[in-house]
Amino acid sequence: MNIELKNICKNFGDSIVLQDINYEDDINSIAIIGPSGGGKSTLLRIIGGLLTPSSGEMYIDGKKINFDEKSLVMLRRNIGFVFQSKGLFEHLTAMENVILPLIHTFGINKPDAVQTAGKLFDRFGLSREKDKYPSQLSGGQQQRISIARSVAIKPKLLLLDEPTSALDPEYTGEVLDMLNEFQNDGLDSIIVTHEMGFAKNSCDKIIFLAENTILESGKSSKIFREPKTKQLIRFLDKILEWKV
Repeated sequence: MNIELKNICKNFGDSIVLQDINYEDDINSIAIIGPSGGGKSTLLRIIGGLLTPSSGEMYIDGKKINFDEKSLVMLRRNIGFVFQSKGLFEHLTAMENVILPLIHTFGINKPDAVQTAGKLFDRFGLSREKDKYPSQLSGGQQQRISIARSVAIKPKLLLLDEPTSALDPEYTGEVLDMLNEFQNDGLDSIIVTHEMGFAKNSCDKIIFLAENTILESGKSSKIFREPKTKQLIRFLDKILEWKV
């Protein structure tokens, strides 16, 4: 999938969140990194059609995306979303959380939906949890089920916004391993993350977003090895200072 952003800006009232975002590249696995408050989540939501920019244009595979509700609904049908909070419905079991969107949003019959969900539960060691409610699951299990729900629709693109930020370290690895497996399967993904090890080793490309715009982008290996801007050098020094 190719994405092109032209002069994307986003304001909330008098607050400028994104300014003159210009980017074009093929997506395989991209990590968006940068300091808090730099607009990372806002950019991800614009790409996913959950927010409309104040100005600018977006193209997916060369096709211009119109920012009207009908066009955005069609865009969202091809995108899986995973957010910081797991977003599971507390009154539904893990299995129900996965199959109900397939049935009611995508029109898949229940037996096929159950089969699709069952394969994902089996693949990622979640079969014992399928009849449990979210309150009975660990944070890592909840997030992995949230990812399973997002990929069950067979999206063309998976967007993840800090999927491990609310997890204890012991569960973070479970979620990142699951995501890495989907990336190896060829699922295009964009992840907003502070997990620099994952960004460096599992994502092909990096977007560094700070001061409300993209200051650097490119291959992960090069970005980490040869940061060019003082902002990225300072960011990496700070976030990696206590890593061992």
